[in-house]
Amino acid sequence: MQEKCVCDKCDLRSAFFKSFNKPESETFCNQKVEKNFSKGEIIIREGEQIRDFSYLKSGLVKLYKTTPSGKDQIILISEPFDFVSLLSVFSSSHYNYSVSVLEDSVICCLSMHDLKELALGNAIFTMNLMEKMSETTDKIIIESLAIRLRHLRGKVAYILLMFSDRIYNNTTFELPVSRREIAEYIGVTTENVIRSLSEFRKDKLIRINGKEIEIIDKETLEKISNYG
Repeated sequence: MQEKCVCDKCDLRSAFFKSFNKPESETFCNQKVEKNFSKGEIIIREGEQIRDFSYLKSGLVKLYKTTPSGKDQIILISEPFDFVSLLSVFSSSHYNYSVSVLEDSVICCLSMHDLKELALGNAIFTMNLMEKMSETTDKIIIESLAIRLRHLRGKVAYILLMFSDRIYNNTTFELPVSRREIAEYIGVTTENVIRSLSEFRKDKLIRINGKEIEIIDKETLEKISNYG
């Protein structure tokens, strides 16, 4: 389902597109559309032709690649106002990764032709766009390195704290990903993730009720994340 955007109430208008003059703002808002996606739906498929510039207005999505063996490797979990199409739009004619929905999400889209017209006519907008692309790349590098440097228990603790601190800002939250997806993200087996979560629960660091996680001993979990 798609509908017209309501730009005057969008946080992104002031945060990112403040470089637009009034005609440019009207052009952008008149030409872009909102698309609603439900959990589990695929927004972008690896190999598809790039037609739109997209950003996540609300919800939560994962970016991933399919390995030659047929397994998915999660690249990044993206939050609102992340530009989910940034990694390929100026370097390739086709997407080099897929994007699927972890929580019901709203994506705003603008055709690549219209985006390039805006970029050619507004240097400040182009610089802001390049800055956002760099931030996205840095985020992937930093998170990938943070996960690689940790041992198994530290990796699982890191992911739990990421959801708690960065995404939900709450010590109690519902995991938006399966144990298998956590394993894909941190590069271990599903069995290792299940065992680590069970150990954390046994040690009274967390409570688990289905997909709901409650962090009980955050200080110890942080130590495991940093040194475990």
